[in-house]
Amino acid sequence: MKKVKGRILVIDDDRDVLHSAHMVLKPVFGEVITESNPQQINYLITHNTYDVILLDMNYTAGVTSGKEGLFWLKSIKERVPEQQVVMITAYGDIKLAVEAMKIGAADFVVKPWENEKLQATVLSAYNHSQSKKEVEALKDEQKSLKALISSQASDIVGNSEPIRQVFKVVDKVARTDANVLILGENGTGKELVAKEMHQKSNRSAGAFIRVDLGSLSESLFESELFGHKKGAFTDAKGDKKGRFELAKGGTLFLDEIGNLPLPQQAKLLTAIQSKEIFRLGENEPISIDCRIIAATNNDLHAMVEAKKFREDLLYRLNTVELTIPPLRERASDIALLAGHFLDVFSQKYRKSKMDLEDDAIKYLSGYLWPGNVRELQHAVERAVIMSDGHRLGSSDFLLDDKKVNLPPSTLNLDEMEKVAIEKAITKNQGNISKAAKELGLGRTTIYRKLDKYGIRY
Repeated sequence: MKKVKGRILVIDDDRDVLHSAHMVLKPVFGEVITESNPQQINYLITHNTYDVILLDMNYTAGVTSGKEGLFWLKSIKERVPEQQVVMITAYGDIKLAVEAMKIGAADFVVKPWENEKLQATVLSAYNHSQSKKEVEALKDEQKSLKALISSQASDIVGNSEPIRQVFKVVDKVARTDANVLILGENGTGKELVAKEMHQKSNRSAGAFIRVDLGSLSESLFESELFGHKKGAFTDAKGDKKGRFELAKGGTLFLDEIGNLPLPQQAKLLTAIQSKEIFRLGENEPISIDCRIIAATNNDLHAMVEAKKFREDLLYRLNTVELTIPPLRERASDIALLAGHFLDVFSQKYRKSKMDLEDDAIKYLSGYLWPGNVRELQHAVERAVIMSDGHRLGSSDFLLDDKKVNLPPSTLNLDEMEKVAIEKAITKNQGNISKAAKELGLGRTTIYRKLDKYGIRY
């Protein structure tokens, strides 16, 4: 009989019976624990998990009623309803065994037992236990996937040159399994781009699983990403798959990667490098198969220089690095996006077909949009909700007038940065180190920006 990983608990006050059961079951199961005192049952099942429990019917000398066994069976089933329990009974107590099965026992064995019969009975209960766990795990997985997977389409709206460049990169990279790092300000649509990349990938049939690393406490990090075994910690009421497992065959989107503390960065790096994880409370490794897409609004290269982000993790994540332009750099898309959101929210709030007045388009196009596409989306939604008419004018949008119609020079931050770097280099007579120091930049960062802006020195 092939050995399985099962964990078996045998409870009997007769130490000879315990020794015999251990000898018979050990060749078949990974771990066999014996206990002679039934008073330890509550402690044992509270602090440990068992695939099958073998439970004697009587524990007091001279008592043969079986009431003690039935009492402990009820106690076990109340605490762990799904627990598989096989009753140990003496010959002639078959009626008691049948009563025990009505209460919830899986089966019974009669003393003295035949070794092969005992092995087969316990193995059958073990297999039933595994089947139930697989069903429950599937239910949990479906529940988790339902909560994690967005049903909305991930189409990106835009026709400007900056966004077309993003489309080109997405199309090139999507069908590879290369890890991707998406950079950009808050609200630029980094998650939307990640979803688009997943939909166009060879993993599109798998799940797109998002995890907000910025919201995870240190204590929840491993449980959420790697999963946990029942009893691994106080609130671990059952086995739970982590996000890496849920993303099997699909894509794992690690949002806000720049907010991850260094200790958790090390654990994440180990998982990505080894392609395996360990659930909390479990020693068996689990192979992982998912594509990693990470995103942040932080400058990870600068964080590396400041020793706040691991360089080895950065280079594991940014096989391909993609920067999403802010909305102020794709102003020609504002009217298109506003129209798109207008259609979406008109339908959502059951309003007749709505349109934008010319002055509204001009007004929206002249706004700085520090919150980017997300801010535009919220502005249109609010206007749709509050409007009584079918056409939205500039007065329907409650924006900060201080950020409307700003001089063109303030709209292009990249251009301002380029000019500042050029001035610093000229001032310092081409000494890049001094220029970097004056600008508050690290050497790696300034060289990267020189390359970005095509600055010759």
